[in-house]
Amino acid sequence: MELKTISQVSNAFKISTRTLRYYEQIGLLTSSKKEGYAYRSYDEEAILRLQQIVILRKLRIPLKQIGDILNNEDVVQAIEVFKQNITNLEDEIAALSTIKVILNRLIETLQKKTKVKLKLGILSDDYILDAIDSLSLQKVSFKEEKSMEDLNKAAESLSTLKNVRIVHLPPFTVAASHYIGENPEENAGKQLEEFVKASNLYEIKPDARIFGFNHPNPSKDRPDYGYEVWVTIPEDMEVPAPLEKKHFTGGLYAAHMIILGNFHEWEWLLNWVTINNPKYEANYADDGGECMGGLLEEHLNYLYYCNLNWPESDEHQLDLLFPIKLKEQK
Repeated sequence: MELKTISQVSNAFKISTRTLRYYEQIGLLTSSKKEGYAYRSYDEEAILRLQQIVILRKLRIPLKQIGDILNNEDVVQAIEVFKQNITNLEDEIAALSTIKVILNRLIETLQKKTKVKLKLGILSDDYILDAIDSLSLQKVSFKEEKSMEDLNKAAESLSTLKNVRIVHLPPFTVAASHYIGENPEENAGKQLEEFVKASNLYEIKPDARIFGFNHPNPSKDRPDYGYEVWVTIPEDMEVPAPLEKKHFTGGLYAAHMIILGNFHEWEWLLNWVTINNPKYEANYADDGGECMGGLLEEHLNYLYYCNLNWPESDEHQLDLLFPIKLKEQK
């Protein structure tokens, strides 16, 4: 099988090139070099492995456990991981089932009192506790066989965001690091890290925040794309080249936290903002599509990790920030 370029694999699996590189960084995937092509390529074995990763992610298996499964030929390891996840799911199902029964009890009680005004007492803690005490054990039955179509539908349902935060970013001054080429996030990050450490920023501004975005975006027409990283700084701070001093005007954003590597959840946040949202709509920046339309990634606690020289890991968190505005009332 001919080697597939990182762009081809990204398009085929609908996975960002950044995610593919992250999978390689944590040891889940291995790339090859294709003659006449400067960037990552993947052979048949790597593509089959990626297919397994995609399926396991849809089954909500964490990346670390996926690594434990794929890097260990002992089937016992996979069984233990699956058993652990089944236990977690059973706990989740039991909790949701309990909530469902309590809600049904509340409906039944309220339906008997339709001619009585709703009193706070009927929703008191004592009432809910009585409802919980009277619950019988709930059994949830599932089909034993599930198809790939069923899995995709389940994954789609689970990807519907329910706890999106609405946050306002104030105006601030930043030092910006920009890099275009192979591994732009890593290279832009190195430039910024050098500045953070050399300037002793952690001591000067311990509440500094880190933001990043594609600049320019990946494209079928060009193999290279770029990434720009900002760190907030005091207004009067000097910024040495190659970094630039910039000013951010602030704005309103829909925020969703992810674990490092789960960049596919950008699509989930996009859907939350743009599909049947009754209150908010997208408020894209007019950048000609070059810089993610104003979308940002905030690297949470980065300055703290950087100060302690901690390596990136799947414990690191990012906030995906989507610019929004209130819909006009008709």
